[in-house]
Formats: sequence, C-alpha cells, structure tokens
Amino acid sequence: MKQSGMRRLTAPISIGVLVGVTMLSGIPAQAETTTTTFKNSCLATPSAVAGPTTESQTASVTVDAPTSVNAGEEFEVTLQPSPIGFPSSASGASIENVSRIKIDIEVPDNATLLEADVVPATSVGLSGTAPNVLRINGNGDVDSNGDYLRLSGNNRTIGNGPNRSKNSEGGIKVKATGKDVDGTNSSNGYTYFQLPKVKLRLKAGPSGTVEVKLRTDGDAGKFGNDKNFLTFLPKAKLIITAWAPTQCTPRNNQNAALNAGAGPLGSVNIIAPDQATWTSLSGPSAALNGAPVTLTANIDPAPGGGTVQFRDGVTAIGDPVDVVGGEASITHAFDLNGDHTVTAEFLGAAGYSASTSEPRTINVSASEADTSIEVSSPVKAHVGEDVNLAAQITPAVQGGTVEFEVDGQTLTAEVGTDGSAIAPHTFTETGTHRVVARFSGTDGFAGSVSPAFPVSVTDAPPEDVSTTTALDPVGTVTKGIPVVLTARVDPANAHGRVEFKLGNTSLGTVDVVNGVATLPATFYNSGTYSVTAEFEGAAGFVDSAAPPRELIVPGPVDPVPTDPGGGSSSSGFGS
Repeated sequence: MKQSGMRRLTAPISIGVLVGVTMLSGIPAQAETTTTTFKNSCLATPSAVAGPTTESQTASVTVDAPTSVNAGEEFEVTLQPSPIGFPSSASGASIENVSRIKIDIEVPDNATLLEADVVPATSVGLSGTAPNVLRINGNGDVDSNGDYLRLSGNNRTIGNGPNRSKNSEGGIKVKATGKDVDGTNSSNGYTYFQLPKVKLRLKAGPSGTVEVKLRTDGDAGKFGNDKNFLTFLPKAKLIITAWAPTQCTPRNNQNAALNAGAGPLGSVNIIAPDQATWTSLSGPSAALNGAPVTLTANIDPAPGGGTVQFRDGVTAIGDPVDVVGGEASITHAFDLNGDHTVTAEFLGAAGYSASTSEPRTINVSASEADTSIEVSSPVKAHVGEDVNLAAQITPAVQGGTVEFEVDGQTLTAEVGTDGSAIAPHTFTETGTHRVVARFSGTDGFAGSVSPAFPVSVTDAPPEDVSTTTALDPVGTVTKGIPVVLTARVDPANAHGRVEFKLGNTSLGTVDVVNGVATLPATFYNSGTYSVTAEFEGAAGFVDSAAPPRELIVPGPVDPVPTDPGGGSSSSGFGS
C-alpha cells in the first residue's frame, strides 16, 4: 500500500457543522445565519505500510441562531454534522469501513444544560453502536459536571475515553458501500453517511452570551491529540489490515495556530432583566399659592437616561423631564389652595425598570405657613467651657438662618436640611443665662421666635482638668457609604465619653481612648447638616464641645420628618 493511498483515506473525512437553534415554544426565534469557513487539519497514523500523514481541507460551519433570549429562558440548540464521505479504495487497497467516530463540543457557558440527546431518524448509513450524546470530563469519562459533550457510539473512541482502541472496530461504524446519503450510487465511488442531529436543551443564565464551540481548549487544541474535537478510525485491506487512527483540529496546517474554527460558531445574547429602580421625591411640605417651588426626583440606581413625569394627583405637571445623573427637577407654581398629592414617575430607560415615588403632600395656601422654633441645648455649662447652642425649627424647613441672642450677643447659624441650627458659644459668667432663638423664615414659611431658654452656668471644680474637643472635618460624603467620625480630646489622658450628633439627633456615644473617639456612621438622605461632638468628662475632667462641622450628602434634598428626634432611616440621619 502506498502512502498516497492513506492520504486519500484521510482527505474526505472533513466536517461542517450545522447548528440550528429554536425556542421551546416552537415559534421560530428571530435569527441570523453565519457561516464560518476555516481549514481543518488532520493527522493519520497508519499501522502498516505508510508513516504518519497530514491533510488539510477547507471546512465550513453554518450557524443559525437567535440573536437573543431572555435571562432564565429555556431554549433548544440542535447540531448536525454535514454529510461525510470516504473512498471505497485507495491505491489498490479496499477501505472496508470507518469506525469509532466521535465529535466533541464544549458545554456552553452562561447557561445550564438541561438535556442532551440525539434526534431520532436523522442519521443515514450508520451501523455498529447506536449514536448517543454523553457529558464527559477532560479524561473522556462520563461526568454529570463535565465540560464537554460527546457524540459517539457509547464513548467508543480511538482515545481519550475508557473504551478506546486504535486497532479494532467499535462505536459508530460506517461500512464502505459507494452510496450517497440518498441511497443511490455516488458519482465518485465514495461512501457518504450522515451523523444524527444532537439536541441540547439549555436554560439561559442571568447575563452574557451563550456560545457554541468545538472542543479546542488545552490538549484538545494541540495537533494530533486524542482529545481533538474530531477523531475516527479508518480500516483498509490489501494483503494485510491497516488501521489509521486520525485526529483533526481547526488549523490551516499542522504547524499553524488554531483558526476561526476554534472560535464561537454561533452566539446567543442573553437579555438581562431590567434593573429595578427606586424613585424618591423631595420638595417643600408647604407652598404659597402662585409661588414657584422646585420638585426633585432621585432615581436609584442612576440610569443612563430616561425621563420623569411629575404629577399632581393624576394630572401631569408639565412635560416629562430628562434624567441626568440620576436626578430630574421641575419648577412649578400651584394655583389652588389645599393639600396637593404629588408623585414622580420614572418612566424607565434601557436596562432600568420604571418606578414611582411615594406621594408627597404639599399644603398650598395664600399666606406663609407658620413655624415654631425651640432652643434645645445646653441645659448647663461651666464658665469658660465650649458649648453649642442648638435650636430646632418645626416643620423641618430647608433654608434661612437662626439668630441666637444671649448675654447681649447675637450669634447667627445657618438652618440645616433637618431644620436644626447650631452655634458655638462660651459663657464667661456664672448664673442663669437665657437664650432666645429667632428664625428668619424662608420661602413659604414664616419666621418665628423661641421662648427664652435658661442655661445654668457654674464654675468648674478647681481641681478638675480643663479640656478642649475638636472634630475632624467631615465635608462631602456619599449617600449610603460608611464614614468614620473622629473627635480629639485634649489632654490625651482625659477620661470620659463623646456623644456625636447630627443637628439635634444623637448618632451615638463612645469612649475616649488616648484622646480619640471614633464612630462609624452611614448617611442615607441628601442635604447639608451640622455634625458636633460633645465630651462628657469622667471624674476629674471638665466637659467640652467641638464647634459644628458641615456635612454634605450630595443629591436632591430628601424629605425630612417633622420630628427630628425620630431617628428613622428616612430622616437622613446616620446610623
């Protein structure tokens, strides 16, 4: 037998794989067809007469697949090799059959394999062991968690499996008949056969793409390896029997790298479900008839676009407003007195679901809404000690100033988003001092004056050590992201505890260690606030307080409760 005969034996065994994907509903999915053309190179190693032979042929893969499926959706993939042919003779040697045929593909990522099987009555010209589909691992052993699927005759192969042989028939077998797949005599004397369709039932994962690929990773991508995606065993006879175990990989020649045939033969995009959103609405709780007010919607997480429709009851307030950076705002003047129930409807965007805010009630009247203001601290102080004068406005308005009148002095503080105002002060004389707070008023809200608040001022015990407390700058923080508040007490050996406050609301009390007290805190509502730290000295140390530090939480101002001491997560206070 001449070497050229063995070359002719390997040459016709080239495969194009037809991949068809249909939805389980039976309705054809919107699909596109892609044909990938590449060289398939094989190594045949005859057992007699000739030495190893290589052959490269052009192959093509046609993929018909839906462009996309929904996350979690079940769908089917059917694969079928195109007809394969081999000659009945080669250089005087009769080719009796080809057996131990197998094709390996990768189990697709981003999907769950629910079932894999052959489609009945879709093969032609096969004998031997009935073809089946098995899930295998890298060693070719059946494994329910394996990375590959194998079309074979019950895993009878030339190698890479438990039932392997390179010099005996087995598995899927095709006898040389010289007939075409339709049963007629072929024009070139070749024998053609058709491997069966393989049906995969898959469930799409949450995102990504599902790719159909031949097995070409690791050793399977090396030339002439039993793990190659296509292997088979031709049998020829002249005087003696010769076996030619053959391995094939997608490459232009034996020395070339893997080509396009090792890439995705088809891919299906998984359409992830829209991300849920939460819309909040901020604005005043009262407004003057005819006076413009600003309504702001905040969408979390921030979408890449979309619009918000503001509504007064069921009536639209203007046209939908574009969302920029997760926010949308509109200025509106109410022309009817009474309570108005206002909502903000995020209409959705690509990848983001629609959502509607909780309703916000705005009382519209012909005159400014009344407010009240009350001084809340301190109750007592020592001469020369740093304290903070604090006042709270009800309802918790946003804007304006508070003037504290004490001992003939006037101290001015900005009103924070939570309706609080904080001003540092040091008393210089003992006795009962009365503090009065005056709110300037702001848009839609009248000013107000507090009752006189008594503060008892005494001398600190002479044997006690004076202290000072300082609060590290806080500045701008991100909503929902933890930060650490730090207070420093001088002298460093002072014993006691520090209470951190946001406006008039306590954030927590911690011990001082080596002159430092720290408190982790998370702030949930946007706005501008005052943070303070008040040192309560243990025996032998005088109390002191740090001047307020500004805290800014970017974003539209969120609604705040009328009771600043409520401490709920909707208040904007830290936790």
